[in-house]
Amino acid sequence: MKKFLLATVLTGLSAVTAQAASHSEALKVGIILGFTGPLETLAPDIAAGGELALAEVNEAGGILDGMMAEVVRGDGTCADAAAATAAAERLVTSDGVAAIMGAMCSGATGAVLTNVSVPNGVLQISPSATSPGLSSIEDNGLFFRMAPSDARQGVVMAEIIKGRGIDEVAVTYTNNDYGSGLAASFQEAFEAAGGSVTLSASHEDGKADYSAEVGSLASAGGDALVVIGYVDQGGSGVIQAALDTGAFETFVLPDGMIGKALEDNFGGDIDGSFGQNPSVQNERGDEFLAMAEEAGFDGTAVYAKEGYDSMALILLSMAAAGSTNGAEAAAKVMELANAPGEKIYAGELAKAIELIAAGTDIDYVGASSVELIEPGEASGGYVEMEMKDGKLEEIGYR
Repeated sequence: MKKFLLATVLTGLSAVTAQAASHSEALKVGIILGFTGPLETLAPDIAAGGELALAEVNEAGGILDGMMAEVVRGDGTCADAAAATAAAERLVTSDGVAAIMGAMCSGATGAVLTNVSVPNGVLQISPSATSPGLSSIEDNGLFFRMAPSDARQGVVMAEIIKGRGIDEVAVTYTNNDYGSGLAASFQEAFEAAGGSVTLSASHEDGKADYSAEVGSLASAGGDALVVIGYVDQGGSGVIQAALDTGAFETFVLPDGMIGKALEDNFGGDIDGSFGQNPSVQNERGDEFLAMAEEAGFDGTAVYAKEGYDSMALILLSMAAAGSTNGAEAAAKVMELANAPGEKIYAGELAKAIELIAAGTDIDYVGASSVELIEPGEASGGYVEMEMKDGKLEEIGYR
């Protein structure tokens, strides 16, 4: 496999900046993720995925007649929409980024889009935001996401639970756009399939004690507890409180709870618990994993593949548009991300740039098997996961 300048990722952003400085003009792309907050353990690998794609494009000679790209990071925190907005405003007004990869969580993503990207005409692609509300938000055609809407995840989660013979569950959800949206989608789908939700109650992140919340859920009963939360915050707190009191033994874990931190926090204590994470089988997915390993990050981490694909589509859309203008680049995203065209996989960004320059259509598959549906979001494949012997294992795709 061709070797890329992966040192750009390994040595951090300084190498990317140095590369870009060799040209008269640099293209700056912002990465806004929750580097602190309820999903902070996931952010580094997502960012590294995006930076890997950018390094690959730079190694290919850049875009638009040799323009090199560089990353400017901002912390969206996931939990604080005002902080995410401030970070985006800094990136756009002070740092001059032409596009934004992010944000990470749905509330932060909507805030950045509404308050910064749309007013400034900036292309924004999120690798991970899933709230159904983002499907109808006014975005002037500037917003895309590599993750499917939770309207789909709720249905898949209901199918998985019913398929395991569980008919009655309690639900706890983080009190924000992501949590409330997925909780509502799941309950509608589960009840339509004949299941029963004994109680659906929100929890706040950042608390030291979740015994009161677990007490209410336990009183309502259920054969499992659906934990719609964040693995680095309240979601894990709720599980620990449930284990401490013996309230529940089996937990259902949607995407915000899938991550290595789950294994580190609980290990075999929650064996038999299960859930799902957005993912589609990719016939050449092992190539991305090898690239990630060489670059020093975990390519199997949640949304790491989508980080790579978000950045790749940002840069390829600018190459196809012949412009860094947000609206002009955004108009090319759906065309590049779907058939017809020559398939482009992770590690083939140089090939993609050459084909675009030659006027040849491409179908960007990337690392996560990209297929976008209107209004510019992933179509909705999931991998079922289960805790076995203290580790998350893939069960199959849906």
